[in-house]
Amino acid sequence: MSVVRLHKTVGVKVGAGKGVQVGGGAPVVVQSMTMTDTADRVATAAQCIELAEAGSEMVRVTVNVPEAAAAVPEIKQRMLDAGCMVPLIGDFHYNGHILLTKFPACAAALDKYRINPGNVGTGMRRDEQFATICKVAVDNARPVRIGVNGGSLNQDLVVAKMQENTDRNLGRTSEEIINECMVLSAVDSTARALESGLRTDQVIISCKTSRPRDLIAVYRALARETDQPLHLGLTEAGMGMKGLVWSASAMGVLLNEGIGDTIRVSLTPKPNGDRREEVYAACELLQALGLRSFSPSVTACPGCGRTTSTTFQELAERTQDYIREKMPEWKSQYEGVEAMTLAVMGCVVNGPGESKAANIGISLPGTGEAPNCPIYIDGEHVKTLRGTYAELAAAFQRLVDDYVEHKYARR
Repeated sequence: MSVVRLHKTVGVKVGAGKGVQVGGGAPVVVQSMTMTDTADRVATAAQCIELAEAGSEMVRVTVNVPEAAAAVPEIKQRMLDAGCMVPLIGDFHYNGHILLTKFPACAAALDKYRINPGNVGTGMRRDEQFATICKVAVDNARPVRIGVNGGSLNQDLVVAKMQENTDRNLGRTSEEIINECMVLSAVDSTARALESGLRTDQVIISCKTSRPRDLIAVYRALARETDQPLHLGLTEAGMGMKGLVWSASAMGVLLNEGIGDTIRVSLTPKPNGDRREEVYAACELLQALGLRSFSPSVTACPGCGRTTSTTFQELAERTQDYIREKMPEWKSQYEGVEAMTLAVMGCVVNGPGESKAANIGISLPGTGEAPNCPIYIDGEHVKTLRGTYAELAAAFQRLVDDYVEHKYARR
């Protein structure tokens, strides 16, 4: 499937050197955000590196207090020392104008600034403080993301639009008014940023809500109003399955329409959970739509009464975990490996067919079937495995390693 990108007129470069190109027809970029205390330099740098290795192409950190701002240069240096070149983004609310001016080393170390126009200030102070952040961006040649959130909109704008709805008896719902205000805030803030000296190729926009249908409506409207690159995400998506389904239902529609230049899947992790899950989800979403390839994909059957053994589930999980573990190494050594497909199937119904369709496939026996596991490589039956789960898993892993080494070796 080929999806036509809508935003081709403006491109934004984020980061030094080659950096990351956003918009202007460039591929959709995956972003994530740390959840460590940014003042903890070691932990934050480690999580940035971990997220990057999982597939995040830009990483954002909270910069909310002086201690966090003071820590940013060391965090960036630790990333560089580890060979992690992904752009580092600073997330500012309420006091960004103070922190960026009082800590010039922080402003210089960050590759991009995120500004929430609803949290910059009120009245005349809002305009002044917003302009101050833009000036720092101009002086440091840094791009900014104007990030509007439904939960932190400019209340003066919302009240005015609500009153207009009442006075003119327009009959609009509060959701419709909020959605309109988000787009108006983003467009107006972009104009103010340009008036403050930023170029069009330094501005990215987002308008995030927590409801899928609202997100679709807002971004469709935003895409009609601007050619600036758009950062896409369902904010406060929630935990686990709910967060995944709601994010995919909204962003999948928009991405399929060519709307969105960077994405983040904002999952709420379990306590002490794995922050990389949001990166894996974003990569899988883009890969499912045929927009990007990040990692070999594993096809596995859902299970039924024919698959009362858990062997195929365990092997599928082990294979997926192994691929994620190896990808930081593989992507630097083997060109095109991210497009590889694997199949771990549980019975004879669809097992051989799906296995033949993958680069490497194994068809495990279902309940009552002969204890044979045919292996298919590029559509050909090459061997049949037998043995315990541990033996099967080890043998299949060796086949995967051998295929990667010979199929994707750099010429």
